[in-house]
Amino acid sequence: MSTKWGTHHTDQHVIETTGEQHSCYNLTIMVVAERKILSIVSDKPYFINGNFVLYLGDCLNILSQLLDNSIDMIFADPPYNLSNGGFTVHAGRMVSVDKGLWDISKGFNDDYDFHYRWLEACKRVLKPHGTLWVSGTYHSIYQCGHVLQSLGYHILNDISWFKPNASPNLSCRFFTASHETIIWARKEKKAKHTFNYDLMKNGDWVEDKLKKPNLQMRSVWSVNPPKPEEKKYGKHPTQKPLDLLRRIVLSSTNKGDVVLDPFTGSSTTGIASAMNDRKFIGIDMEKNYLELSKKRFNDLKI
Repeated sequence: MSTKWGTHHTDQHVIETTGEQHSCYNLTIMVVAERKILSIVSDKPYFINGNFVLYLGDCLNILSQLLDNSIDMIFADPPYNLSNGGFTVHAGRMVSVDKGLWDISKGFNDDYDFHYRWLEACKRVLKPHGTLWVSGTYHSIYQCGHVLQSLGYHILNDISWFKPNASPNLSCRFFTASHETIIWARKEKKAKHTFNYDLMKNGDWVEDKLKKPNLQMRSVWSVNPPKPEEKKYGKHPTQKPLDLLRRIVLSSTNKGDVVLDPFTGSSTTGIASAMNDRKFIGIDMEKNYLELSKKRFNDLKI
């Protein structure tokens, strides 16, 4: 493989200064780790174009091959485990909530163990100042929050993503579920994470009716579901709106940073990253969603 990510080899360099040789091996390794973090991954990418890379497979397998401290930011939208044979309303029609075998709960202990393993793997590959965002409903987010604290992540915020046009509750026995929670956490408590405060405060966020101009951005975001053009090649059952991921990417990364999504689905994280000059690694076990990701990327005008 030969791409902007680098090739499958590493060289040691020695420089000569005032008659003495000094090994630059450690410095070289740091440079290589920054520029060639995929050079040691044995799995062949499913798709690669410049700084946009997709892998087909289990995220734990791919994450285990990445270097320690190599990723700037991770956004994760893990299975919510809410496929239980129930029904909801979509576009005025009653539809099943079942999304696939990957979304069926295996019981509390197995679900918790799953979240522990992938969040532990993510922490290893994050840079010391790196941050992780994890999205979920009440079916999963509290387990994820407990695991984050168990692993020593430092929670920065919990974002309420308010959905203005949420589906009604068919049973009429509960409140209508109209939000998801997104936890933002830092790898190390004392590290200095990236937060582009001025952009969040003074940027153009017209899609959010709750954001007041030139005031601090609050932790409740009003963002509509994906627009029709975001689903023209097909859709993922838990697809996130581009406006939401654009905000997450711009708030917590800088140009050239490496963003990873271990459950990439239709790769909205990757599209937001590519549109804003970030590098992207996406992983998914479903080939059809990676095909959808490819079509979305190839449609970009960047």
